[in-house]
Amino acid sequence: MKERREMSPSAEDRSQFVKNSVLYKEFLAERAEILKHKWIESEKAGKDIGFEKALLDWIVKHRSNWREKRMREGKTEVK
Repeated sequence: MKERREMSPSAEDRSQFVKNSVLYKEFLAERAEILKHKWIESEKAGKDIGFEKALLDWIVKHRSNWREKRMREGKTEVK
């Protein structure tokens, strides 16, 4: 069993693989947009609206257009 552990990728290697993946990069880009939306809507409301409310509002109002724009700009690999 010890030999298996030596052959398997290290936690650092797996972490780096995830960080370099397209899926993770898209997650980070989407999260940044949600946080920006949260800030804008919180400013309008005069109080912090919270991440969950911002997330749901952004998904309903902006997600599909944001994804289409990213695909047109070639920032996402679609297979």
